[in-house]
Amino acid sequence: MRLLLVEDDLVLSRSLEIDLGAAGYVVDTARDGVNGEFLGATENYDAVILDLGLPKLPGIEILQRWRAAGNSVPVIVLTARDAWHEKVDGFKAGADDYLGKPFHPQELLVRLQAILKRVHSCNQVRLNVLGVELDEDEQTASVNGGPAHALTAIEFRLLRYFMLNAGKVLNKAQLSEHIYSESSEPDSNVIEVYVKRLRRIVGSDLIQTRRSQGYVFGAKP
Repeated sequence: MRLLLVEDDLVLSRSLEIDLGAAGYVVDTARDGVNGEFLGATENYDAVILDLGLPKLPGIEILQRWRAAGNSVPVIVLTARDAWHEKVDGFKAGADDYLGKPFHPQELLVRLQAILKRVHSCNQVRLNVLGVELDEDEQTASVNGGPAHALTAIEFRLLRYFMLNAGKVLNKAQLSEHIYSESSEPDSNVIEVYVKRLRRIVGSDLIQTRRSQGYVFGAKP
């Protein structure tokens, strides 16, 4: 899953990048409002974590611009401005969640998981699709109640993206975009290698190849 983090506090931004990366997210960052607004308007993100007190362009105005343009990307507002009326303003501007500073990183992670599951119509405590259960804390997968298989970081990112987009045709470019950062994006043939690895865990029939199109996890609803 690919996230945009718009935060001008360099120490906090770097700390969150580490926490989010360890949780299996690819993270792009912006340090000011202008760059953040541009990235959120032009790139395909699964969610955005947005500070309000940004240089050059306030976060609340960024959010209003995105929503006015029909951009429905899920947004968690992260800010020290957490009075009740400021939260109301944030939600009215289009925020999906609102977390006041200071906060514990684990709270941000569970709120992020909850939003992503809601967007993809999954409300289980653990992600469970077609008999495959993904433990996002342990980064393991089990099939039909069997033993848990430890996943590598890329296997975990790829399987989570497949499961949240079950039934959809996903091409290699889409998969690479959501599991690799721009600085480390490999040749798309590497995706084939990881798909092969996942098939050994979840079963060869569950991830179907669509010739010249990409892959589909599970049957189309």
